[in-house]
Amino acid sequence: MVVLSSTLRRFRRRTAADAGQAAPEQRPQPAAGDEATPVDIAPNDPLLAYLQSASGAVDVETLELDSPALAELKAAGVKLAVPLVSQGELIGVLNLGPRRSEQEYSSDDRRLLDNLAAQAAPALRVGQLVRQQQAEARTRQRFEQELEVARLIQQNFLPKQLPELPGWQVAACYQPAREVGGDFYDVIPLADEQVGFVIGDVTDKGVPAALVMAATRSVLRASAQRLIEPGQVLERVNEHLCPDMPAKMFVTCLYGVLDPVTGRFRFANAGHDLPYVKTAEGSVELRARGMPLGLMTGMSYEEHETLLAPGDSLLLHSDGIVEAHDPQGQMFGFPRLKELVARYPGGGELIDLVLADLHAHTGPGAEQEDDITMVVLQREPAQRSNGRVTPQMLAEFDVPSVEGNERLALERVSGLVAPLGLPAARLRRLETAVAEATMNAMEHGNSYRADCPVTVRVYGEPSQVRVEVADRGGARPAPGETEVPDLEAKLAGLQRPRGWGLFLIKNMVDEARETTVGERHIVELVMHLEPVREEGDDDGDS
Repeated sequence: MVVLSSTLRRFRRRTAADAGQAAPEQRPQPAAGDEATPVDIAPNDPLLAYLQSASGAVDVETLELDSPALAELKAAGVKLAVPLVSQGELIGVLNLGPRRSEQEYSSDDRRLLDNLAAQAAPALRVGQLVRQQQAEARTRQRFEQELEVARLIQQNFLPKQLPELPGWQVAACYQPAREVGGDFYDVIPLADEQVGFVIGDVTDKGVPAALVMAATRSVLRASAQRLIEPGQVLERVNEHLCPDMPAKMFVTCLYGVLDPVTGRFRFANAGHDLPYVKTAEGSVELRARGMPLGLMTGMSYEEHETLLAPGDSLLLHSDGIVEAHDPQGQMFGFPRLKELVARYPGGGELIDLVLADLHAHTGPGAEQEDDITMVVLQREPAQRSNGRVTPQMLAEFDVPSVEGNERLALERVSGLVAPLGLPAARLRRLETAVAEATMNAMEHGNSYRADCPVTVRVYGEPSQVRVEVADRGGARPAPGETEVPDLEAKLAGLQRPRGWGLFLIKNMVDEARETTVGERHIVELVMHLEPVREEGDDDGDS
């Protein structure tokens, strides 16, 4: 007897020996008790259609069909084939060899076989269904075990705790779906008290995605310690992943480096969902182009930066939020998430409110479709003391006292101040003043000694920007004692050169002051974000 399934249909040959009859000498048969070799029947074999439509036992020897399976049955000595049909489906065939008496099968024999087939077919179908359910149960159990392994891999590679950064709130949320995806996030301590933040998503699900996630995280952590720029880090990770990435898999990933002192956030994006920044005016997207990791070698990744001002929040997220569907099939969507970021407070409260909106969108009892991951960085608002806003330091850095390095100070200050909204013309004036003050500090304060750097501090306040340039040249005349430059006096050597630099500086900014603390000589430059016009001022600066 042969059992047929919907995906693989086979006949099992019953030899003459199996039927209790000695096999003809010209036909080699397996030894008694041996398992007969199955006969595979192609889905388009005409024998299948014939047996399906047969009303009773079929004489194999007299049957004429262009069928490879029929030829095999005849070669095996099968005389009679009785189809086993249950609910209109052919589920098996009862094969018989020659009778022991060497007589032909009678009509009574055929009726008996038909009755036997009618009773055996339902029982056989029940047995098939039981085996099918058992196989499905084993498959489900194996699948659940794989999901548990994937969950353990993911959970073990997620950060055990988040960093405590002065002046910042860091919050994260990871909610795995039932079918574990490849979401991950990470926090990487870096040199100079900077912190790297990672969020990514691996295509596919289960153990393969979890293993790729673990490999990506390990390579990214190692690369971040050696390279400084986020774009270079993603390039290195991509080159490592490409050779061993499984087929049809890749990784989307965003990597950014935060300077907690200044709020500067430099980032590169490998095809991941765009992050959002909540500002006082609303919310904005942070865009940077780049291919997902693991697809092609030789990829480069754009790098951009933004300045997170006091009170701003940055949301990194995965597609499990925006791709969640409501009962009508509508997605949550990027516009809605951007609107929520603009409307809601930042920090951990933003995560809670987004999740509440998401659950209201999907409806009660809805199964989570994909992993949900969020990381929020919130810079605490500027503190007030006696009703006044405490200045927020945006940056402090040193410039080696080497000729030409005033350009380094100019570019760094310009990058920090530009996002604060200082008009372009006034920004250029501040750049000129910073360059002149730095050059004077290197030359006249530190005498171009490489071991005596110039220290630059940048402060941001709601209405102004303040820059301090400090050298080690000791005391200087107070601002009121500074000589007004006189060309004839300078040519005659009667005026010190430094007076000209300070004169230029004072005319470039809104306020300029000099102070001395010990051996440190400090020039303080102040530029109002909104220029304060004096009566009769019509210079048109804006």
